Amino acid sequence: MSKALIANGAGSVIGMVHCLPLPGSFGYGGDMEKILSQAVQDAQTLEKAGVDAVIVENMGDTPFTAKLNKAQIAALAAAARKVADAVSIPVGVDAAFNDYEASLAIAAAAGATFIRVPVFVDTVLFSDGIIYPCAHDCVNYRKRMGLEHIKILADCQVKHSYMLCPSISIEASAKEAAGAGADGIIITGSVIGEETPIEMIARVKKVVKIPVFAGSGVKPANVREQLTIADGCIVGSSFKKDGVLTNPIDYALARELIEAKG
Repeated sequence: MSKALIANGAGSVIGMVHCLPLPGSFGYGGDMEKILSQAVQDAQTLEKAGVDAVIVENMGDTPFTAKLNKAQIAALAAAARKVADAVSIPVGVDAAFNDYEASLAIAAAAGATFIRVPVFVDTVLFSDGIIYPCAHDCVNYRKRMGLEHIKILADCQVKHSYMLCPSISIEASAKEAAGAGADGIIITGSVIGEETPIEMIARVKKVVKIPVFAGSGVKPANVREQLTIADGCIVGSSFKKDGVLTNPIDYALARELIEAKG
């Protein structure tokens, strides 16, 4: 990830490349070439529309587990490599729901420059059970692998999960993430497509010095307002026709948001 992309006040837009269900997942349709083709097409469409970077994610692999199986890791690595070869903007990896080892290994193999870690310092309950913080293990694994050039964007109190200790404030989570080695922080609404509360972004910005990204619900109608506070945003469903995640990226929708950003 370039310094400009994560710099405070950069106003970066990161587009999501949502892979179709991968081999080893419940919804896999049997056509790996289609998965790779759509991932590359989506990344190229996002680059053409003017986004600053993309994240390749196994979004189709629901219901999620905390860790990927071997088939998923291999397929996501292939998709990430294809995407990295097809675009000139920075590429990130998100092995969802929270497989930091897979994300780092895939990023290294694919030539990606950053990863997203949904559960970095929090303890959360999600659809497959409890996920515990991984910050210590993640930053140490990154160092042992010689991958300290790969940046970590860490979610705080991530969407589609519930804090086991809800009394912990978003400020406390953010300060913990920054102190634990995150290079940037992502704040989201509670579910995909739900606008990230701008007051929550503002609260986090007051307590950390690293970049803060709005991670959900950014659209043409609110992108300029969001980026007056956030240092950047991560956009997925707003770039899909009718918000359907399996649809390919719609160039017109992506371009509309980029133009609305100003």
